[in-house]
Formats: sequence, C-alpha cells, structure tokens
Amino acid sequence: MRIAIASDHAAFAMKALLADWLREQGHEVEDLGPDSEASVDYPDYGYRLAAHIASGAAERGVALCGSGIGISIAVNRNTDVRCALVSEPLSAALSREHNDANVIAMGARMIGPEMAKACLTAFLSTPFGGDRHARRVAKLGKVSG
Repeated sequence: MRIAIASDHAAFAMKALLADWLREQGHEVEDLGPDSEASVDYPDYGYRLAAHIASGAAERGVALCGSGIGISIAVNRNTDVRCALVSEPLSAALSREHNDANVIAMGARMIGPEMAKACLTAFLSTPFGGDRHARRVAKLGKVSG
C-alpha cells in the first residue's frame, strides 16, 4: 500500500520509527516531513498530507503531532480526506469500517510506539463496511447549514 506520513516536531521521532516499521511491513512510504526536530507548525504538514491523499498520490495517510488533535483538525480541512484521531486499535478499525477514514492521526505524547503500531495494523487491515455507512460517509464531504 502507498502510505504518506507527516508530523510536527513533537512527533518527529515517532514518525521516523513508524515510517521504518511500515516499510518493513512491505508498504511504500512517503515521508512528507519535517526533516528534523526543529520547531514547525503542524497545520503546514497536515495540509500537505491532506493534499497528497486527496490527489491520489497515496492510498492512506498517517498524521502525527504531540496530541494528534491539531494535525487531525488541519487534515480534516480538506473535504476529500477523512482523518480519525485514535489512541487504540478498536477506534482505528471502526474509523475504516464505519467512516472510510483514509488518514489516521495519533499523538506521540499520548501513546507509545507499540500502541501506535497496533492502531496502524487495525487501520490498514480493516476494509470499509459500505452499505449503510456509504450513505453517511457521502454526507461528510458536503457542507451543511
């Protein structure tokens, strides 16, 4: 699977670890930055990741920051992307099965590497349930009043 990954400075180390692990699992991984632990603004990397996913350059995305909250908000500004902030495997699986999420967000200061790997495993191995969920997911890309 083609996977894009991006973070802020707080999650730089986890990004590097997860990118290497994903490659070991046989995935093609594109690291969208940053390139160091120097302070950066998470929205810049969230927007970059969202655009990458929306363009079709990658099938799935991984967004990381200290809490996972800020970068997930940034990613979700793109209406072609559905980013789910998760901290355990059940939420990761349900984000795929029920919401057809194409990006997973996690907080490097909230969960450890083994839990992050477990979340990624669930996220990447769970198919979209379709059926009644498809109708609801279709509404997510529309602005309502």
